[in-house]
Parts: sequence; C-alpha cells; structure tokens
Amino acid sequence: MQQVIITHKIADELTKALVSGNYDKVFTFTDKNTRLHCLPIINSCEATRNAYHITIDASDTNKTLESAVHVWRELSDNGCTRHSCMVNVGGGMVTDLGGFAASCFKRGIDFINVPTTLLAMVDASVGGKTGINFNGLKNEIGVFKDANTVFIDTIFLKTLDHQNILSGYAEMLKHSLISDDKIWARHLLFDFDKLDLKELSLMIADSIELKRRIVTEDPHENGIRKALNLGHTIGHALESLAMQKGKPLLHGYAIAYGLVGELFLSCALLNFPTTKMRQTTRFVLDNYGRPEFSCKDYDKLFSLMLHDKKNTGDMINFTLLSDVGEVRINQTASKELVFEALDFLRES
Repeated sequence: MQQVIITHKIADELTKALVSGNYDKVFTFTDKNTRLHCLPIINSCEATRNAYHITIDASDTNKTLESAVHVWRELSDNGCTRHSCMVNVGGGMVTDLGGFAASCFKRGIDFINVPTTLLAMVDASVGGKTGINFNGLKNEIGVFKDANTVFIDTIFLKTLDHQNILSGYAEMLKHSLISDDKIWARHLLFDFDKLDLKELSLMIADSIELKRRIVTEDPHENGIRKALNLGHTIGHALESLAMQKGKPLLHGYAIAYGLVGELFLSCALLNFPTTKMRQTTRFVLDNYGRPEFSCKDYDKLFSLMLHDKKNTGDMINFTLLSDVGEVRINQTASKELVFEALDFLRES
C-alpha cells in the first residue's frame, strides 16, 4: 500500500523521498499549467530542480495513448532506467497518465504523485488506479499500480479557480454519502464563497482516510471498493458524451450530476430517503448548475453506460445506497428507469 503524506513542507518531504530512493535519474511530469504554477513550488528541492522535465498540454482531452507515447519517448531518449523515478505534479489527468506511463516503461519504474488539485488529492492520486482515455471512453486502458508515495500539500489549492475546487469537492461529497449522516450534513454546509482552507484540509484528510481504508480492504475492486463508484456510472457517461461533443466537462461536475441520478435510482430501487436525495440534489444544482444534455442524448448515454468497466455481461452495474452510509453494490436498473433518472437530473 502506498504511503500518503499530508504536509506543509512539500519540498523537504520530496527531497527525503528522492534521496532515500537512491535514483540514478529523476524525471518530472506536468501539464503546461502545473509546470507554470506548481513546479516552482517544489523546485526548491534540488533533486527536482535538476530533473528532466516532461510536459504535455493541459485538460483531460490529452489523457491519450498519444500522450503516453510522448512520455515514453522522452523517458527513453533521456536515459531513463529501471532505477529512475518519475514525479507526477498535477491534477488527475497528470497522475493517471503519469502513473500509467511509469507502470509500463521497462515493465515499471518508481513514481511519486504530487497532486495539485482538490480532485486529485482526494481521488485520482490515491488508490492505485492509473490509465488513459481510449476510443472515446474514460479510463478505458490502465493498470492498478500504487505510487511509491503521495504528497498532499494544500498550498497548491491556492492556484485553483472556483470551478476546480468544486470539481474536487464532488468526490468529497460522494465520500460523505458513503460515510455517515454527520459527515454528509457537514459537507452540505460548506460555503464556497468563504473558502476556509483550514476546514477544507481537515475534510480532505477524512476523505483520504476513508478511501485508504476501502482500498486497503479491496485493492482490485472485487467488492467493497465498488462503493467508491457511487455517481460514476452516470457521471462517466455524461463526461464521455461531453468529450465526444467537443465540450469537455470537468470530472467532478460529471460526478456531481451522476450522484443526483444515482440517488434517484437509490430512491426507486432501495428506498433511499427522498428528503436526503432532494437535499443533495439542491446542493448540487445550487453549486454546479444544470448539466447540458437533452432527451435526444439518452440512448447514447445508455450505450456509454453499457461500456462501463464495472459491468458484468450486458447488465449495467450501479453502486447505490439504501441510506447514507449504507452501500449496495452491483445493483441493476431497467433502461426505462435509467431514462427516468436522466429525466429527473435534467428537469429537477
């Protein structure tokens, strides 16, 4: 299991990790935004200041096989060996793609994740999932591989805009729904207009600990780890549809909308309390607005759900709730009921 270190001294901690690894070469991997805004924060660490830098364009549309090939070529051309290390500095796109590229190169080199977005801190950098988008589908190709270490430093949150804070917070909201009523209620009260980074740091720690407990129990998603997929079946379909339309949707926004749709299914199939579903729906719509899709997109969305990796056979598997904290994995729903959930999401 990878080590997750929450720190306010990222350069010092990263130096210790790289020195103790006794690597022959160090590579850093960023997108253009994090190279500009985040790499300078860790470059007071001599081991990264003198590293070879690999950079790709920003946004999830670049989490592709072509980008992975670019990383492999840069590693190969610049003398990377099995005793080298790559430090991924960025959001989920960077940690996913960087982890995937490192896991495959020379059958696997060490990598360290330094997540710089709220979403990556609580989700993408923890849990050992790596991957790239392929054939119009989210995370279609990838491997389970832990980073050697994940360093969490909230100093990077100061570089984020309001939308990216919200994007990460959607995963924290999901964690609260699979936790308990107290944590869920606390998340519904968070004020984004008066951003309290100290309060947010405590909530980040809680989210990471929840995910670590689940991943430790089920590292390869054979059972309880599927709890973390709440909101993701509908959410990933919405995200893939937006990508295909050339109007990319931030991952967290897609998951927030997916939570609404899947709580609707939870009410219909498992008697999830309607009041709690409507409270969560109101929070999502107030903060994330409404998703942009129409009834003409329903068949395409359903087709995208059929491609979800969690499915068995020709059945769509949902993670649903009978109440806050009461997870029910491997749930199925008829096409008609899924369409009703999309109606609810679109018309609430």
